[in-house]
Amino acid sequence: MEDHEIVALYWARDEGAIPATAEKYGGYCTCVARNILEDARDAEECVNDTWLAAWNAMPPHRPARLSTFLGKLTRNLAFNRRKARRADKRGGGQLPLVLDELGECVSGRDSVEDAVDRKELAAAIDQFLSDLPAHSRALFVRRYWHCDSIAAIAARYRITQGSAAMDLSRTRKKAACLPHRKGI
Repeated sequence: MEDHEIVALYWARDEGAIPATAEKYGGYCTCVARNILEDARDAEECVNDTWLAAWNAMPPHRPARLSTFLGKLTRNLAFNRRKARRADKRGGGQLPLVLDELGECVSGRDSVEDAVDRKELAAAIDQFLSDLPAHSRALFVRRYWHCDSIAAIAARYRITQGSAAMDLSRTRKKAACLPHRKGI
């Protein structure tokens, strides 16, 4: 089923939207959730929460790219679940490492006065990613959107872990030079 047809089911409040979404994007959303949560049961619950969140968000939202919309919902839900689960302790795994690696590019400040800056930064990041060679962009997205481990990225693209790590390091250095960073 095409994305626009699935979105139309949500807008029509047709319960068939949920199984159609699960069939087409279940594996993708599960992968995103599992990479963040590192627990299959939590990932499954998170994906089920994603379907509910999509149901509640459409309408009024009509996503242009359903995969991106669902991926963002899944990521946000997974991050919230992970934060709640680990509120009293710092955990290991890929997420702290991924966030630490990106720390040199962005900070955790979140104030109202930075809202415009965040929009401009998002546009700069979009431009930055579109200017990257396809291979570097793919590695960057796998690491920092999907939270894949270096080992998984290396295996996926049939390169050494050292090569993957070096490419990501170089890309982060380029990202750190983005002209618009004002402490965001």
